[in-house]
Amino acid sequence: MKKGLFILLLTVSVLVVMVSIYGFQSNDDAKNDDVNQSETEETDEQDEPNTFEPHEGLNQEPVPVEMERVSEDEVNIKMTSQITDIEIDKGVNYKAWTFNGEAPGPLVVVNEGDTINFTLENLDPAVPHSMDFHAVKAAPDKKFANVMPNEEGTFTYTADSPGVFMYHCGTDSVLRHIANGMHGVIIVMPEDGYPTDDQVDREFALIQNEWYPYDDLDAMMNEEPTQVVFSAKALNEDDINTNGTTKALKDEPLQAKVGETIRMYINNVGPNEISSFHVVGTVLDDVYIDGNPENHMKGLQTVTLPASGGAVVEFTVEEAGTYKVVTHQFDHVEKGAAALLEVTE
Repeated sequence: MKKGLFILLLTVSVLVVMVSIYGFQSNDDAKNDDVNQSETEETDEQDEPNTFEPHEGLNQEPVPVEMERVSEDEVNIKMTSQITDIEIDKGVNYKAWTFNGEAPGPLVVVNEGDTINFTLENLDPAVPHSMDFHAVKAAPDKKFANVMPNEEGTFTYTADSPGVFMYHCGTDSVLRHIANGMHGVIIVMPEDGYPTDDQVDREFALIQNEWYPYDDLDAMMNEEPTQVVFSAKALNEDDINTNGTTKALKDEPLQAKVGETIRMYINNVGPNEISSFHVVGTVLDDVYIDGNPENHMKGLQTVTLPASGGAVVEFTVEEAGTYKVVTHQFDHVEKGAAALLEVTE
């Protein structure tokens, strides 16, 4: 009996010692895991590009976009990613991350069925950039791949779908890159045109975008924009071409004549807010949602554009005067989202 009790006590003692030892080691492992996690977090923070120092004082001159048609159905396009100051409001400059020194970037126009040979030259000394064309079908990890600082990359796509599409930098954080200015529009002209082509007298391309506190990802995610703006991008060489500012299309209104039918290619590049596109004083007689001729609607007062959404809208101006082009979300109009169309006899 005593011998059995002794063996039982000895066994319990051994178990207690083992639990103590392994328990102690588990605590050590947990502490080591915490240290490793902390080191990983510090490493991740160190990996985040410090843009303020390399971008400080940097204001790269805009570089003209290069577009060359090399055959009936093939076009070469070369663009830059660069850091250029943009005046987004009166006296307010933004050190924008841009395509070709414009924000929104230059308008790209191709034809349905075109093969696009696209080259991106990254002039940014600190941050990789890329190009995501909404107008094409491509594997993003291969055809929208990052181009490292001071390097260039070339990619080939086919534009098979007509419409008014957004393009933007697709590098993480995508929100940060778009909100800092890396956005624009590519128009793919339909092979057979629009059914109203013979009625149109004048054309404009308009883009809506938002601005937030400079390079502030938290504000971009959680706060309202500080400015919401329209810009006009040149369809033809002598057309008006502006950046996304609160004042450019008020100081220099778009021009038209009484009785003309106006076509506007429009896109809301966001990155976050919806646009309720509206022209005060007229009705949108013909609307092609996303710019596709198949999506034809008539007699609309307002066109809803989600972030990245586009359209072709057409209307007639029947009286002389000043017509305001807005988003019908008037808190955004108060922040700058209005352009003027001046109609004369």
